[in-house]
Amino acid sequence: MNTDARRWIERLQLAPHPEGGYYREIYHSPRYLCDPATIAAYGGTRRSATSIYFLLPEGDVSRLHRLRSDEIWYFHHGRPLVVHLFHPDGRYEAQELGLPDAPGREPQVLVPAGTIFGAELIPGEGAAFALVGCMVTPGFDFQDFELVSREEVASRFPDQKDVIARLT
Repeated sequence: MNTDARRWIERLQLAPHPEGGYYREIYHSPRYLCDPATIAAYGGTRRSATSIYFLLPEGDVSRLHRLRSDEIWYFHHGRPLVVHLFHPDGRYEAQELGLPDAPGREPQVLVPAGTIFGAELIPGEGAAFALVGCMVTPGFDFQDFELVSREEVASRFPDQKDVIARLT
């Protein structure tokens, strides 16, 4: 692993994430959502929001997964990423996350609840890692996290088999 990436991992006290990359929770709201709709959708209460640091080093990917909640990715430092979104309605979208110094690149990306998604570094641009923040609302709980199989995504998005192969 690149020395700069290792330094950020140590400085921010990041740990390996099941989807790939490294993370640390930096905020969880003291408030809980206790309304009947949240309890029905999630099987219980959830914090109103959570936030993590997430570092993706070169050679690693954020494997395809799905959350029950909305997630917003915020670019902080390093190389831009592509966030691949496989929407429940059958649409595929690739959004670039980074400094807005290239057409179509944004400093934040919304991943709607129920969307299958993953991310990878844009090849050959800058640092050997990307450091982002991810805010989830209602708050993240590993009960709401699902790694998705290659077969499940490929059957619904056959035109994206190369992307799916890289992210599974």
